[in-house]
Amino acid sequence: MMAADLVQAWTDEQLKTEEVPKKELIKFIQDNGAHSFLAEHKLLGNIKNVAKTAKKEQLIEAYNQLFESKRFKGTEVEVVTEEVQAVKIHDNPKEIKTELVDEGPPKFTKSILKKGDKTNFPKKGDTVSCWYSGTLEDGTVFDTNIPASAKKKKQSKPLSFKVGLGRVIRGWDEGVLTMSKGETARLEIESDWAYGRKGVPDSKIPPNAKLIFEVELVAID
Repeated sequence: MMAADLVQAWTDEQLKTEEVPKKELIKFIQDNGAHSFLAEHKLLGNIKNVAKTAKKEQLIEAYNQLFESKRFKGTEVEVVTEEVQAVKIHDNPKEIKTELVDEGPPKFTKSILKKGDKTNFPKKGDTVSCWYSGTLEDGTVFDTNIPASAKKKKQSKPLSFKVGLGRVIRGWDEGVLTMSKGETARLEIESDWAYGRKGVPDSKIPPNAKLIFEVELVAID
């Protein structure tokens, strides 16, 4: 069944009664909502913890909005852009508990171009700052934030984002967590952990594209 064909599991009347426990409602939204939707509604993390902080009315509202906005899991492409900084970020690191799922081998390979300090590695939720350039397999550069001259580099800022929380493509999240401060690495990311079947036509990224990024990890906060 496609996520877009999802039907509402309960009527409004059922939701307002004790018939539908909060935990069931949270599980349903977590199972079917896109990551950014869950983040906006503060529904990420361990179901028990979410149930403690979320009111039933909030959950019903999120449930109804999920169907109105059709922001189901798998319908959104998380993009590495400056917009990352504009997203409202709800900081509740205590409540982020992810369960590890064995997904087979990682879908990226990394080669170190310049060694870092080998002691400071980012942890999930840390803010990292990176200079990067992204190319397709044929060498076409589709995105970079590295200024053309050293002088301009002093005047501009690297990309900053919270790592490991799905704010950027999966290959970045997983790849940057393996880097130490000061390291420059080449990440070759399979399309499953990049932009997948759709690609990003506006950024000249074709469907099922393998992407190659050179990333320098400048700072960890």
